[in-house]
Amino acid sequence: MGKRLTQAQAGLKHGFRSGLERRVADSLSSRGVPHSYESVRIRWIQPETSHIYTPDFEVTTASGKVILVELKGRWMPADRKKMKQVVHQHPDLDIRMVFQAPTQKIYKGSATTYAQWCSMHLGIPWAKGDVPDAWLEE
Repeated sequence: MGKRLTQAQAGLKHGFRSGLERRVADSLSSRGVPHSYESVRIRWIQPETSHIYTPDFEVTTASGKVILVELKGRWMPADRKKMKQVVHQHPDLDIRMVFQAPTQKIYKGSATTYAQWCSMHLGIPWAKGDVPDAWLEE
């Protein structure tokens, strides 16, 4: 005798996402109620959420210009996404990155380094290991 399917497995086997959906469809059918499953699609927009970004350093250069410096050892996907949003939403800010290892790949097997990703997607200056004197002398 074959192994008995769980309700969820039975639902999936019949094109539903769960056993409950299958049971309700069977109930509606047995009562002669006209119905259709997942036939309507409704567009919706996920509301914006507000977040706070706190740069690691606010640096005043020799000329009095203020630059914001973000330091990164590991640069995780969520951090890259956040920086992309911050940079694009605040083009008036002078944000710069300092990487511990700018030649680190963004993920195992990637050809793209932290520095390359920063240049391609953010278009902002980056440095290795420390804030360069050239930035401070601006």
